Amino acid sequence: MKLPWRTCGGIATVVSATLLALSCRHSDPDGFAGASAEPPWFTDVTEEVGLDFLHDIGPMPLDQYFMPQLVGSGVAVFDFDNDGRLDLYFVQNGGPDSKATNRLYRQTESGRFVDVSKGSGLDITGYGMGVAVGDVNNDGWPDVLVTEYGQVRLFLNNGNGTFTDISKDAGLDNPMWGTSAAFLDYDRDGWLDLVIVNYVDYAPERKCTGRDGSLDYCGPSSFKGRVTRLYRNLGRSAGAEPKTVRFADVTISSGLGALLGPGLGVLCADFNGDRWPDILVANDGKPNHLWINQKDGTFKEEAVLRGVAYNVMGQAEANMGIAMGDVDGDGLFDIFVTHLNDEKHRLWKQGPRGHFNDQTAASGLTKPDWNGTGFGTVLIDFDHDGALDLALVNGRVHRDKGFRPDPATVTALGAFWAPYADRSQLFVNEGNGRFRDISKLNQPFCGTPGVGRGLAYGDLGGRGAIDLIATNAAGRARIYRNVAPKRGHWLMVRTLDPTLNRDAYGAEVTVAARDRRWWGMCNPGSSYLCSNDPRVHFGLGKVDTVDRLNVVWPDGMEEVFPGVTTDQAVVLRKGEGRRVVP
Repeated sequence: MKLPWRTCGGIATVVSATLLALSCRHSDPDGFAGASAEPPWFTDVTEEVGLDFLHDIGPMPLDQYFMPQLVGSGVAVFDFDNDGRLDLYFVQNGGPDSKATNRLYRQTESGRFVDVSKGSGLDITGYGMGVAVGDVNNDGWPDVLVTEYGQVRLFLNNGNGTFTDISKDAGLDNPMWGTSAAFLDYDRDGWLDLVIVNYVDYAPERKCTGRDGSLDYCGPSSFKGRVTRLYRNLGRSAGAEPKTVRFADVTISSGLGALLGPGLGVLCADFNGDRWPDILVANDGKPNHLWINQKDGTFKEEAVLRGVAYNVMGQAEANMGIAMGDVDGDGLFDIFVTHLNDEKHRLWKQGPRGHFNDQTAASGLTKPDWNGTGFGTVLIDFDHDGALDLALVNGRVHRDKGFRPDPATVTALGAFWAPYADRSQLFVNEGNGRFRDISKLNQPFCGTPGVGRGLAYGDLGGRGAIDLIATNAAGRARIYRNVAPKRGHWLMVRTLDPTLNRDAYGAEVTVAARDRRWWGMCNPGSSYLCSNDPRVHFGLGKVDTVDRLNVVWPDGMEEVFPGVTTDQAVVLRKGEGRRVVP
């Protein structure tokens, strides 16, 4: 993939970011400037690349504390026009009468983003929450699903820069408060199905008070939870038009309708090793749900049995965003979930296969430089040393008694939103599954408070380095370019199924080099309200050649592909490898 950021000067951006940190020395009570001897890993390039998205929370008077204002919204990272460059789609929250629409940005050859929203069909208004991307009709063009407070909408990619709303014809009807969503092929028939997580049965007329006794946004415990809904893609019959897309609501028949939950995050992956995708739902203030695929169209809830329902103390916490990855290099993926600032973000390590243990303390994550209320989160090897690092964005959900935002935050966000602002965090994996907080070394990403919500990732510049895109409630969206120093080797893997003409969502990739193994998965649906770069990224340290690549395809078939040199993007196509016979 040949992209423009390859020529951008990492040294210059590191120097400018360091100078920025030094300039804040006298207004930096948290010590960012004093820690700036080491170059930061990210630099803010939002203005440089032309991104001007401002999140709208709607015209309703803020003192009404309309709860959806506080919860959204997300962003999608995807190549909507198939030109080899990743584009961005941001969701608004201003309501149906807002003048601020969702916005689609196309990345140009120069690396700048141009607003192409008008006339695209994606320039809609509403109480927007999350976004999921997947090719629902297997025509080679990625389609877009948007969740909202009160409805969901599915847009079919026409292949000419425009999209058509097919929600009604496709049979998608979710008059609830949809949050995160993801595409998966749960029945392994080759057609992408859809899971939509719903939050609470919200009643706007109900008023709540915060910790200081004054009016504030309600929490999830004030309302009943909702079911997570599952829609089966019925495929396309012989001779039917490519634009014919139909889904069947299988929420009840699949078993997912049996339990309620204030769902916020979702992740689809094979949790028990049987090569069928399962569904993890992060529930806000309630036990998480882990729906294990029974391979007959039904699911069984096993979160308690498999260790991800509660924390190590047996308590349910405010579970929000989800990140997945093999943090300790044992070949098994682990799960990280964000929580409130008076709780702890949780890391559940897997082992043995299909069982998880809360290893937050053992992983060094219980004593960060500060505690934040986390939402979007990712596990990515930012410095390419062979171990996954951790990033998350924070934003409060209540005004804490005695908390006084600094004057700069009040000026930037206004008096109403400033008390909800918080700073993002960044942790480096020391190579053994233990993390060290390097937030104070990263003023560009972590130094400016915001009401953080979505955090998406993607190799925006084709350099093999993963960049971050953050959304903020009532604030600017930000792009952070990866300028981590001393980066090692890398490999970017795209998994394609030629018979389906699309990315193989759910494909698991293992890279082998000498005595090391790295695991990854084609899975854009993670974090919080976001859709990410669907390619599988590997940081490989000093390894300059890999011996082989194994792919377990979504239908359970496994293939081995020959080794390659590193520092490149490769495409693995189903059927072109050597099949592994069970």
